[in-house]
Amino acid sequence: MSPAKPTLQTILQLGYEAYARPHALPDYVRRAVWAILACRTALLGGHVQACPEGHVERIWYNSCRHRMCPQCAWVQTERWLAKQKGRLLACEHYHVIFTMPHELNDLWLANVAVMTQLLFASVHATLVELLRDPKYLGAKPGILAALHTWSQTLLLHPHLHCLVTGGGLTEDGQWVAVRNGFLLPMRVVMAVFRGKLLAAIRQGVVQGTLKLPAGQRQQPVANLLNKLGRAKWNVHIRERYPYGQGVLVYLARYLRGGPIANRRLLACDGQQVVFGYEERAKGPGGQAKRRTMRLPLAQFIGR
Repeated sequence: MSPAKPTLQTILQLGYEAYARPHALPDYVRRAVWAILACRTALLGGHVQACPEGHVERIWYNSCRHRMCPQCAWVQTERWLAKQKGRLLACEHYHVIFTMPHELNDLWLANVAVMTQLLFASVHATLVELLRDPKYLGAKPGILAALHTWSQTLLLHPHLHCLVTGGGLTEDGQWVAVRNGFLLPMRVVMAVFRGKLLAAIRQGVVQGTLKLPAGQRQQPVANLLNKLGRAKWNVHIRERYPYGQGVLVYLARYLRGGPIANRRLLACDGQQVVFGYEERAKGPGGQAKRRTMRLPLAQFIGR
């Protein structure tokens, strides 16, 4: 008999306690793990489904409904997807991706909530400011944005996926469509986004709303920000879509259920975890390749 396929719950049962003891984990991480471990067990109680004639009786344990739980993801994802589909406009849409440089990961981890707000605000201000410019569109677009904070291999990788309408409303309420299928020049978007996010971070550091990472001082952080101001950032404008539903479905897969679905977990022997991931193809039109990765149990849980 082949061993049972692992789930995130069974992997955490094997190694979480040993990992958590020497690590100072944030409260929100501990709450999430508790919910995943308790999901559909007697800890959360349950209910009985029974035939009135007494032929069949089944006990169902309650779900945790935590947004990071893979077992609870499907229903919540479908509800979100149905709601957002109702908001889509009948026009072309563009998929735009804004990635925060990895050099800022330590600052992100020290200020998750504030850095998230700054990232959303900088992306929104960039798109609205440029598309309101008559040189490009001269109208206010519709934007739906979703934050992803991990890569396929479970490394920290904060980036924002945006679904942007291929047109917008002018100040007098008239709809204007994007001209010639061209949303915005990518280099301009990158430069404006980079400037806005770095300016917001500098202001946060000076005003004290952003905490410096442990062991770091203000001057080295300022030097890093100056260096990043001269670097190329990853901003991508994908091809236009006649409708936005395809991108919406892609975004929905990552809004609930955490960074890895149970279907990607291939094996766990108590010492190592094997999972599948997709290696992104370089260049436009390339096909992603399916790979597998093997990590020690503690390293997997850490990611």
